[in-house]
Amino acid sequence: MLRKSASSDRRSAVITGLLLIAGMVAGIFSVVPVIDGADYIVKAITYENQVLIGAFFQLLMVAAYVGIPILMYPILSKHNKGLALGSVAFGIIAGVFIIIGVIILLLLLTLSHEFTKVGTLDESYFQTLGGLLQAGRDLVNHVATTLAFVLAMLLFNCIFYQTKLVPRWLSVWGLIGSTLSILASLLFMIRFIGLDETYMMLNIPIAFQQLVLAIWLIVKGFNPTVQDSVSN
Repeated sequence: MLRKSASSDRRSAVITGLLLIAGMVAGIFSVVPVIDGADYIVKAITYENQVLIGAFFQLLMVAAYVGIPILMYPILSKHNKGLALGSVAFGIIAGVFIIIGVIILLLLLTLSHEFTKVGTLDESYFQTLGGLLQAGRDLVNHVATTLAFVLAMLLFNCIFYQTKLVPRWLSVWGLIGSTLSILASLLFMIRFIGLDETYMMLNIPIAFQQLVLAIWLIVKGFNPTVQDSVSN
């Protein structure tokens, strides 16, 4: 029975690591440069495939953001059920916000399509509506979604730190990185910073921590001593 449980936990660790990497890769390919440009209303319809590919990869992120906490719940709940449940809740919230972000992205594409029909007749109207959608998308992607998923990761790392399921240096790195990422989102929300170098620098620690954590889970898995002590 113990061997079966250990095998299941090892498999969950590997899948979690793969989902972390998949989520990061999907996040990179979900970037849509044409929407972030100044003339997005004119060019979005021209680069429709770029927008649709970005939306597709953004939807793939839902599988990672929601799947990771759900997959980890049976393992983490043995150590702290409250924090494990909280991570699942934040993961689901992040997934919902990702879907909202995709909807806004597709609305921007629709707006660009309608603008090509009307031309410059009502340009100010389209610019105002497009600006609102663009601002809403930034807040959804870089504040709501990021905060929800990073909070899920913060709870993960709290459990990791308490239990030593992974090395403590890795969980401490995650706690610090999560805190910096939360700070970046809050500063962006109040318009103290933009999507600039400062925002990127504050998010780099958690990005690299997730990559290292993913590799660790795939190669090493969870600390078997901790798992055995819980099973016993």
